[in-house]
Amino acid sequence: MYNRGIRGATTVINNDKQEILDETVVLLKEIVGRNQFEPEDISCIWITMTPDLDAIFPALAIREMEGWNMVPLMCAVEAAVQNSLPKCIRLMIQVNTTKSQQEIKHVYLNEAKRLRPDLVISE
Repeated sequence: MYNRGIRGATTVINNDKQEILDETVVLLKEIVGRNQFEPEDISCIWITMTPDLDAIFPALAIREMEGWNMVPLMCAVEAAVQNSLPKCIRLMIQVNTTKSQQEIKHVYLNEAKRLRPDLVISE
């Protein structure tokens, strides 16, 4: 068994509490669906948001999901880099798995697809 990192990112249109919470859940569910793991398999989740998002902690959305309340979560502000993608939420999930790095499916949704077009799965 290995501890693998699974990356994911999405964007919101507005700095709105409910929109941030909703998009965080959509992103996490997509990552779980594509990689088939359970909360018990997770070491921790790092969550970052760009500095223009400050309405709410996205970890709240994950903590309120059924079975996810014991997963260690940490929120941070993404580095403020000129011309970077605005209103972006990123997840780094450290999961215990038997999958190889090539089998891990990273997820980029909404405008975040521009971050890693090489990893975007066609819908």
